[in-house]
Amino acid sequence: MKARGLQRLVFSAALTGAAQESLLKLTAGRAAWERQNFRGNTVSLAGGVAAAAAAVIGAARLPAPLRAPAVLVSGVAAATGCADDFAAEPGAAKGLKGHLKALARGELTTGAVKLLGISGAAVLGGGMVARGRAGGKASVALDALTSGALIAGTANLVNLFDLRPGRAVKVCIALAAGIAADPRNHGGRALAHTAAGVALGAAPRDLNETTMLGDVGANALGALLGVALASHPRGRTRAGALAAVTGLILASEKVSFSKVIESRPALARLDAWGRKP
Repeated sequence: MKARGLQRLVFSAALTGAAQESLLKLTAGRAAWERQNFRGNTVSLAGGVAAAAAAVIGAARLPAPLRAPAVLVSGVAAATGCADDFAAEPGAAKGLKGHLKALARGELTTGAVKLLGISGAAVLGGGMVARGRAGGKASVALDALTSGALIAGTANLVNLFDLRPGRAVKVCIALAAGIAADPRNHGGRALAHTAAGVALGAAPRDLNETTMLGDVGANALGALLGVALASHPRGRTRAGALAAVTGLILASEKVSFSKVIESRPALARLDAWGRKP
């Protein structure tokens, strides 16, 4: 890792950790910020809000031309995720299918607002990335749509993994490491270093079940990684990433990621690593 990449990673990790500690103190005992995790332990959304804020700030420090799409998509993902975390009504529709069914009935859930908001911002952001890649040419419509789908899909996919302490941050770190290891994706590497730093900063409190990413943090981090994937210069690589992301999202509607992970010893050990017993 070059010095600039290490600087981005360390800055994002330190910013996330500092913001998280400050928010934990400010919101201590406030029921609106507390949630019950899978074990029934109380965790705070302060971790997710801190991660989202650090993701947007990190995006704002990126070089052009990825700065604008990264700020746009991570900012919208953070804002709509925050609304879904704090304003969703108990018993509201869950999952992609649930939100679409609610929309078909004329019900606008906070989840649907998040879905539409992130999708719209992702298409706009994908268009920015596509135009930069095409050197300003007009024939970028399909590229913009597929890049937007990849960005929105990645934001959603990271959120789907936020069901156990530390799982989503591990997925983000692994994905960021893969992106950063590809020397062809120069802009994506800068985004990956930023996302990895945010995930590393959020990891300790997430793993010890003090905080959680929630929609706000998971969607913002996933959006950053989505822009990183969409910025890859090779169309085949982007198409493969989109197929993988889409396949996993569709699979999540039929099977439980938790059950799949728990049924495979190697994945279960990796999933549990660092988490308190």
